[in-house]
Amino acid sequence: MLPFDFDYFQPGSLKEAIDLYQSLDQQGKKTIFFSGGTELITLGRIDLTYAEAVIDIKKIAECKMMQFQDDYLVIGSALSLTQIEEANHFPLLTKVASEVADHTARGKITLGGNICAQIFYREAVLPLLLADSYVVIVGPEGVKTVPIKEIFHQQLRLEKGELLVQTATERMYIEAPFYAVKRRQQWDTGYPLITIAALKNDGAIRVAISGLCPFPFRSLKVEDYLNRQGYSMEERIDGALSVLPKPILDDVEGSAEYRLFVLRNLLEDALEALE
Repeated sequence: MLPFDFDYFQPGSLKEAIDLYQSLDQQGKKTIFFSGGTELITLGRIDLTYAEAVIDIKKIAECKMMQFQDDYLVIGSALSLTQIEEANHFPLLTKVASEVADHTARGKITLGGNICAQIFYREAVLPLLLADSYVVIVGPEGVKTVPIKEIFHQQLRLEKGELLVQTATERMYIEAPFYAVKRRQQWDTGYPLITIAALKNDGAIRVAISGLCPFPFRSLKVEDYLNRQGYSMEERIDGALSVLPKPILDDVEGSAEYRLFVLRNLLEDALEALE
């Protein structure tokens, strides 16, 4: 049970959802969009999140679609990770999504919910960052399509009242060679220590990482070192580790030193796999 009550709404269209948010906001109610609700329940129980009104987007058609449009795969934000995994249209996303939480939770966790979550892992965004995907967003000003690299900086930078509707990924990235691994300190379904996703495009390796810092990231500086030809693998990885963003997590799941040790080994495995 949650320690607070909230009003629940389930609009049938994007316009209805946005209009509803604005109306509730004008009434002074703390309002959130949600599709799976797992984070609201989990964090709400320990007083880390709170809402007076909830707008459920699961009935909105645009948020539930998954299909190719021309050369782009469009995935609705309200699709569960299990649905994405079973369809397997984007193998790298399938691989990463299939290791989020456990099987039961993945049936409720949605793509949009994972990307926009407060919890800092947000692994589902890694393939989208690597593939230069686009995000479709709707808000009071209408619908806009934005490269994810322009709007995801440690988190998805949505304006107040905006809603993530879809992601769109070009086919050439979907079909590119990839590597993805999640390392946990214990158990098969424990919290991740490090998740790494890598993709090879035009001969260059791209890398995105979750669990190392309190946010998922892709770093062009890291990739520059990893792709320096004429250097040994050890030199390339040393260079990549020297330009990592800060801070490095140091908690009960693993010390900063141990996380860097694990990452070094994962980078070596990724380079060997893709080269």
